[in-house]
This record gives sequence, C-alpha cells and structure tokens, in this order.
Amino acid sequence: MTPFRIVVAAALALALGSGSALAAGATSPGNFAKAIADKGRPAEETARDAARHPGELMVFAGLKPGWAVADLMPGAGYFTRIFSKAVGPKGHVYAVFPQFMADFEKAEVESIQGIVTGGAYPNVTMVTNPGGTFSVDAPVDLVWTSLNYHDLQFGLSHDQIVAFDKDIYAALKPGGIFLMIDHAAAPGTGWSVAGTLHRIDPEAIKADMAEAGFVLDGQSDILRNPDDPHTAVVFDPSIRGRTDQVVFRFKKAK
Repeated sequence: MTPFRIVVAAALALALGSGSALAAGATSPGNFAKAIADKGRPAEETARDAARHPGELMVFAGLKPGWAVADLMPGAGYFTRIFSKAVGPKGHVYAVFPQFMADFEKAEVESIQGIVTGGAYPNVTMVTNPGGTFSVDAPVDLVWTSLNYHDLQFGLSHDQIVAFDKDIYAALKPGGIFLMIDHAAAPGTGWSVAGTLHRIDPEAIKADMAEAGFVLDGQSDILRNPDDPHTAVVFDPSIRGRTDQVVFRFKKAK
C-alpha cells in the first residue's frame, strides 16, 4: 500500500470509528456535499456543520439515495433538510415528534411545518405520535435521533421508553438502522442526570437498545471530546457545542 493510500485509509478509519459503513457499500462524504451545501438551509445551521460532521455521520449510518428515513425528535430540522436532499426524490423523510415533545417545542414544530409546506422539500412529512408510541406510515431504512434520546424521560417512564424503542424496532425494515447521537454522561450514572445535565450514560443507551432487540453494529468517535468533564449541563457556555457525544449504530436483525 502506498503512503497516500495508508493516510487515506487511516483518515477514514478515524472518521468512521469501528464497524465502518463503507464496507457495507455506503457512499462517501463527498456524495453528500450537495445536500449539505443546499442554499435553503439557514445560515445558523450551516455554521454548525464543522462541529456536527453531517457528511461523515451519514456515511457511518450507511445512508443511501432512495431511503426512507425517520428523523426522530428533529428539533428545528438541521438534519431534516439535509436528509431530504440526500435521499432524493425517490426517498422520503419523516420528521417525527412524540406528542409531549411537540407540545413543548412549539418553535421547532413551526420550523418543521415550514419545511413541509415551503415547497423546497417535497419528500418530507411531519408526524406527531400520541403518548409513548412511535409509528410512520411505511417501513423505514433508518431512524435517526441526534442529542434527544435523553429527553424522552421528560414525558415517559423508563418502561415506556423501552416500549418506544421496541416500536422503533418494529418500524424498521429488516436490517434497518437506528443511528443515535447523544451527550455522554459519566460512567455509571445511567439515566440519573438526563433531566438535570441533559446527558446519558452510554452504557444505559446500549442496555435499552439490547432490551428492545437491537444489535450494536458500530460506534464512531468522531464527536467524542475527552476534555469534557461530564459534570456541566450541556447548555453551559463552558461546554456548549463541544460536549462529549457518543454515536451508536444499532441494527435490526434480518
């Protein structure tokens, strides 16, 4: 292997972490450049791209054109717009809110409604699920949630959260992916600081997913920050935008 190829291989391994999606025939970050460069994206969102690494994360998820994607708890639509262009006209994006979160995040719901009705993203549908349920109108290839899994505890008991995860499992196609990004809490804290620091112990995520039937298919260190002491609320200016974040790829068994 030439020195150039060694450098490229090392860079890809660092970006994608263990369980590289490239081996499964995923595209490369460059294939998502047009979606990320979409002029319809707000400036405040594009300004966050360097920190959020959307292209590398979509490669890690194995996202492909034509896929059906559920953007779970999508916020104002940072990933929703990107997914819309990335999956293209043959794909579809569901922006999914649990009802209790939609009731609380009115500005975010309004933003998603604007995406749906604005005309630039015709393959996006907004879905609001009642209670602690998750469903969309057709099986999906990918469910994606970014920095929000810990928020489920504001409306659901832990038993309800696991039932919610099982709904997600049922909504995926065989071999489908649940991609989860969240703020890391200190080891051993479980869900205990989710309501105060807005963080979750990565091992608690793994335990929930295993209980729901998922297999851990890979994890990436691209959003890790070893300098985060895990003691501050994620909105604290000392750490906001630079928290230690875990990226897990869970898979539905075929």
